[in-house]
Amino acid sequence: MTVNSGSPGWYLRRLSRMGPREVGGRAGDAVRRRRWRSARPDSPRVTGARFTAVLPAGTIAAVPPDAAKRLVAEADRLMAGHAEYFGVDRDDLADPDWWYDPKTGRRAPWGYAFDVPYRNEDAVGDIKQIWELSRHQYLTVLAAAYAVTGNERYAERVAEHLRSWWAGNAPLRGVHWTSGIELGIRLLSWVWIRRLLDGWPGAAALFEDNPVALNQIWHHQRWLAAFPSRGSSANNHVVAEAAGQFAAACAFGWFPSSARWRSGALRSLEAQLRNNTFGSGLNRELATEYHGLVLELGLAAVAEADAAGVPVPASIRRVLLRMTDALAAVVDNRLRPPRQGDADDGHGLVVDGEGTDRWASLLATGDAVFGRLAWWPTVTGTDVRTPLLAALIRPYAENAAAPAVSRPESRPAHFADAGMTILRGPGEIWCRCDGGPHGFLSIAAHAHADALSVEVRHDGVDVLADPGTYCYHGQPEWRQYFRSTLGHNTLQLDGGDQSVSGGPFLWTRHARSRVLAVDTSDASDTSDTSDVSDGGTARWCAEHDGYQRSVHRRRVELTAASKELRVIDEVRGGPRRAVRLAFHLGPAINADLVENRAQLTWTRDGEDRSAALDLPGQLSWRAHRGESDPPLGWYSPGFGRKEPTTTLVGTGFADGAAGFTTVLRFRG
Repeated sequence: MTVNSGSPGWYLRRLSRMGPREVGGRAGDAVRRRRWRSARPDSPRVTGARFTAVLPAGTIAAVPPDAAKRLVAEADRLMAGHAEYFGVDRDDLADPDWWYDPKTGRRAPWGYAFDVPYRNEDAVGDIKQIWELSRHQYLTVLAAAYAVTGNERYAERVAEHLRSWWAGNAPLRGVHWTSGIELGIRLLSWVWIRRLLDGWPGAAALFEDNPVALNQIWHHQRWLAAFPSRGSSANNHVVAEAAGQFAAACAFGWFPSSARWRSGALRSLEAQLRNNTFGSGLNRELATEYHGLVLELGLAAVAEADAAGVPVPASIRRVLLRMTDALAAVVDNRLRPPRQGDADDGHGLVVDGEGTDRWASLLATGDAVFGRLAWWPTVTGTDVRTPLLAALIRPYAENAAAPAVSRPESRPAHFADAGMTILRGPGEIWCRCDGGPHGFLSIAAHAHADALSVEVRHDGVDVLADPGTYCYHGQPEWRQYFRSTLGHNTLQLDGGDQSVSGGPFLWTRHARSRVLAVDTSDASDTSDTSDVSDGGTARWCAEHDGYQRSVHRRRVELTAASKELRVIDEVRGGPRRAVRLAFHLGPAINADLVENRAQLTWTRDGEDRSAALDLPGQLSWRAHRGESDPPLGWYSPGFGRKEPTTTLVGTGFADGAAGFTTVLRFRG
């Protein structure tokens, strides 16, 4: 179903997912927006402001040489005007047009911020393309390059672009003042730009001695204090808003309202980090990239608190510790986490060059701040961000305000609250089984209709892959496909999704899943390469009620001795149903399908690998690749990018008789 997110019907569906308190809050926001249309005060006059949240001496010297080399190479590409955002190459960054979308060729309209129809691609362009540049994370890269090299041309380019942005984006005017997450991340970028440029003679003139900069910083914080994400929208957005405001109120605490903004943002950050995180440490949106984003934002906020000497509740550090341990638990042997739910390449703080592993960087920071556990995977890569954050954040063990916590003695395999189970086997076999909630809050904005899906890798290579996200705004048929049931490794009945979509970020009915049995007792080996003991079998079973009158139940068994993964699907209850069972192969996998057997081959590090996939014989199987009408057979390696891959789809009927058994056997 194609849904216009700006239509009257969409607004009614969206309203139906709100509670009375949220409706009241949004009504107040609407009144405030009307009042602000004609009331745009200047920031209070500031005199004698000083920036004191500097990096400790010796911090830059701790940056590993290879990480610094990658950073400088990235900075030089940016200086030449080149960057790539969401699959679109840009060569205009030497003098950017802040309102231009290179993907569609459109420019966002000028006007009062809350009148800009930013969801309408025909009127504005691709809003993600426009917003991304103005998060100013490419400027934190240039500022970091200055800090590492002392070359003032990087600092001068940063100053030139900030002055250009401030001049072209007056408070409450235009598309860059419409979304709180953008303002929050931009403030965090400005804090780090000022910190990294501290040795440059022009730093004070650019920030604390610059009335234009002060006006922008004040208006950003005033906006965030007035229009926080509420209720059903209080997901990663509200964490970014609170983290950005808190960081700015700590580092730029020069205004009469700074103390109030700081305490309010800290209260929000403490509550929302807790609300957005399961007790197990996984993010409640069940979208892995947002786990990374929220963890990055939380660590950056704590860095500002410690730099400014502002006490933070112990619960904040505990949540970040649990998130870090959970990340260490779910990554595969190549440090890749699950590909679950929405992903839009969003980052909290960027100071590294291309080729830096985001997840290794987070684990390295976790080691520096919290200390690694014996079962954690080994991190061999380097980054710039870890030594910078570690220089500001007090180590957890040395923090008197951080009470001792119980951490897992061995690598967790099952996260009951999130419904995620990781099965591991010999030969670096990794399998994620999904039996968790559909998503977070009433709209489950970043969820996919992927109940009971599996994701299987061999030595970090996607074999049975989660296809990803690809897009958010515009291209509704692609948005629908990548988050559909057919777009995942699970079973579809009667051509419908398990959960009902009401728009690009709205689900009006959620499938309810429950895990019936988990047996990872044979998964006792906590090494990085094998969690199933020789000859043992790990088992998982779950079901969901997304198909009215019928229940889909799935069992997964991973046997070590045979390197065999067995998936058994059953449809219980209800009438005879039309079935489509999909298995999406990773882009590196070649498949030769003959009747109901697929021979899979791929190469890893110059070595040929193979597996056999025996598919249920009751179904008629066909391979699909790169089809567009309708979409089928695609893999999105990152937001805005897609490539053809092979999807195997079996069609037939379920009538309550024997289940459908799929067997994947790895060779060698």
